[in-house]
Amino acid sequence: MGLSISLLFLITLLFSDLNLIESATTEYTTLIYKGCAKQQFSDPSGLYSQALSAMFGSLVTQSTKTRFYKTTTGTSQTTITGLFQCRGDLTNHDCYNCVSRLPVLSDKLCGKTIASRVQLSGCYLLYEVAGFSQISGMEMLFKTCGKNNIAGTGFEERRDTAFGVMQNGVVSGHGFYATTYESVYVLGQCEGDVGDSDCSSCVKNALEKAQVECGTAISGQIYLHKCFIAYSYYPNGVPRRSSSSSSSSSSSGGGSSSSDPSSTGATGKTVAIIVGGAAGVGFLVICLLFAKNLMKKKHDDY
Repeated sequence: MGLSISLLFLITLLFSDLNLIESATTEYTTLIYKGCAKQQFSDPSGLYSQALSAMFGSLVTQSTKTRFYKTTTGTSQTTITGLFQCRGDLTNHDCYNCVSRLPVLSDKLCGKTIASRVQLSGCYLLYEVAGFSQISGMEMLFKTCGKNNIAGTGFEERRDTAFGVMQNGVVSGHGFYATTYESVYVLGQCEGDVGDSDCSSCVKNALEKAQVECGTAISGQIYLHKCFIAYSYYPNGVPRRSSSSSSSSSSSGGGSSSSDPSSTGATGKTVAIIVGGAAGVGFLVICLLFAKNLMKKKHDDY
């Protein structure tokens, strides 16, 4: 009886930790926003659907190798252009895990529209049929600002200085940069095929919008068509961060970076160690209990 109770406790502990690992490693797949064209495919022959499926397959495959990829599929009558981009601090493995969710989400959220954009916290996917009306790279697609506000603590000065550091860094980082300045964490990224000069202009525009739209909010995210920025202020100091183990590549817009302190890469590693330790301790306890019961049985036999 005692052995059964101990086993049940250990199994519960292990599965609880495993659930924590899963939640810790999937934070980059949180849905941020979606943009769906109003017009649906006119596709009696199924050619558009075939081209779209082929494009999705190509994007997911490439996400194992790079953090940005753009392609065109279909015939002259059914041309579809699509791309994906992962956040510059994700590993190839995490990038694939993020991007592989996007085709299903796009179909679920938008259906068979002539254009779709789905943004997760760690990646996004965009596609459009030939002839779809283009928008400015500076157009704001989505914003979110923290509910809490900071005033009278020098926050705005620190935030604006951090913004300046990030704007310079995203150029030297060729499209991606993240850093911390006096308790303010900032991150900026441009679409992978945007040049350094245009990237700087786009990020500057996004930062100015953050100042106006979010004011003294403790955090904010601004998504323009060709770039996005995010910031968070931690009054008690930025939590310990874990750097991505992946190497940067020019195609992914990678550069100098430090991972978002709210990311859970370090937590996942810590929990993995806990699970391993719990499993080891559990095995030892089971062996001891088994030996104890065996000795008791022998004693009863005599």
